[in-house]
Amino acid sequence: MSDSAQPQQQSGQGGAQPIRPGDPIPSGGIDPTQVFAAPPPPPPSAQQGAQQDGAQPQPPKDAGPPPPPAGPLPADDQLKAAGYDDEDIRVLKEVGNYRFGSLTGQLSNQNVVVPTHPETTFDEQRFLNLLRGSISLTRDEKWRIIMAIPKLSQFQIDELQKILDEERIKFSELSPKHLLQLMKLEQKHGDDWKDLQAITAQQSAKADESAQADAIRKQLGL
Repeated sequence: MSDSAQPQQQSGQGGAQPIRPGDPIPSGGIDPTQVFAAPPPPPPSAQQGAQQDGAQPQPPKDAGPPPPPAGPLPADDQLKAAGYDDEDIRVLKEVGNYRFGSLTGQLSNQNVVVPTHPETTFDEQRFLNLLRGSISLTRDEKWRIIMAIPKLSQFQIDELQKILDEERIKFSELSPKHLLQLMKLEQKHGDDWKDLQAITAQQSAKADESAQADAIRKQLGL
């Protein structure tokens, strides 16, 4: 779901640039075809997770047990008896209490406003939580999804939430040896979410200023 591949309106060869955070939003939200050029992909599968330039992260093949709960670690011999190898144990000691989702889970949805959606019903904060925690969607894709909500069907909303929830589960079940890579990815996506919050706050402030200016002009008969 990369920015360069998904929006229907592409840059280059005379095509329009995909809409980006901070751009004006058409009345009623952006069209879903500006978010995805094709239906949302299936849930992340156990494919090789080698990172290539522009490639979205996919859970690699992994037969090891998922990380133990955060907190004090058992002794090494107990961890090995539970199925963890030396690499798992080394990484667990290095990441401390980090587990997938723990970084973006500490962030908020402040300033990220879901547009009115009279045709659909869903838990807006849960929807934003799932978007916030995704490491396969870019910052701009997350913003475009939010801006397209008024034009998404109930089926599209439900399927998107299902895909994001399954992504979260797949990554959280990877063995501890992947935690360092996941932590770096989650830090980046957490920074992107903070950036999105700042952009939307600026948009809101500009809209308020414009409304106030219009009100003053009306009062002055201009």
